[in-house]
Amino acid sequence: MKTAITLSTSARIVVMLLGISFAFIAQADEWYPSRYGVKDVIGAANNLNADKVRSAASLVEAGKVYSLAVSLNSNWPATRGRTFHLSVNSVTSPLGPNKLTGHDDLLISHLALGTSVDGLGHVGINYRYYNGLTEEEVYSATGLKKLGLDKVPPIVTRGVLLDMASNAGVESLEAGTQFNSREIKTAAARQGIEIGKGDVVIFHTGWMAMLEIDPKRYMSEQPGLGKDGAQYLANLGVVLVGADTRTLEVQPYADGEIAPVHQILLARNGVYILEHVRTMNLAADKTYEFLFVMAAAKIEGAVQGMVHPVAIK
Repeated sequence: MKTAITLSTSARIVVMLLGISFAFIAQADEWYPSRYGVKDVIGAANNLNADKVRSAASLVEAGKVYSLAVSLNSNWPATRGRTFHLSVNSVTSPLGPNKLTGHDDLLISHLALGTSVDGLGHVGINYRYYNGLTEEEVYSATGLKKLGLDKVPPIVTRGVLLDMASNAGVESLEAGTQFNSREIKTAAARQGIEIGKGDVVIFHTGWMAMLEIDPKRYMSEQPGLGKDGAQYLANLGVVLVGADTRTLEVQPYADGEIAPVHQILLARNGVYILEHVRTMNLAADKTYEFLFVMAAAKIEGAVQGMVHPVAIK
């Protein structure tokens, strides 16, 4: 009898331990709550601080400013029905004794055209968004209730350019070329760069040259970041990842998935995405570290936003 009781107790202990193990595995697979706290809504922007700004500012030596934005107009090859229309009015007759004349303008446009940043409410996983927020908690037709770009602080930090084209020995990577943690580590080591917490990482693929050659092809396929590379960068604590391509991640998508890198960066890890970045001048000058400055317009509830980021060296 004593042996039977002992075995029964042992069995219960084994079952309990197995239950704990399975619970741990299930918990480890969860992607929320966020590492920044259950109420957090700004994601990796939490990794920005005064020390990071001062350290990044120390990289400025020549005082050279690089514009990282493309010029935007009504001819921009937008996709998925996105539109851009700018109209300008002129004062019909001089005003006042000082004969004031001038112009005013009206812009009707989607906010994700040209060089633009994706906010954390842009992409989710089965109607769950960053930090596990539900569709009901986030969505409103007149502006997001949470995760709007207006809540994100200006991003002023160390910027890192990884020249993936040069690392591959080409002017431009071919469409469909995917780079992940191995390629990122190789490029960083080749350039003598170490990616750190709070950094912005920008990829130069050379693909933006296709914008002048074949705009439709530029917008329909591209080289880009893979899932493993996205998770690697998120684990390092970067704030934002960008590239000289339309959507940062490789296209055509692999395995039939739709925008999996967006899900990894935005929803799972709170890392912002910057698209259509003009990287060619940084790459030509081999400017691999710089002070990065970017801010989005404080439009309440905005999902995405046109921006003009700059690199200063």
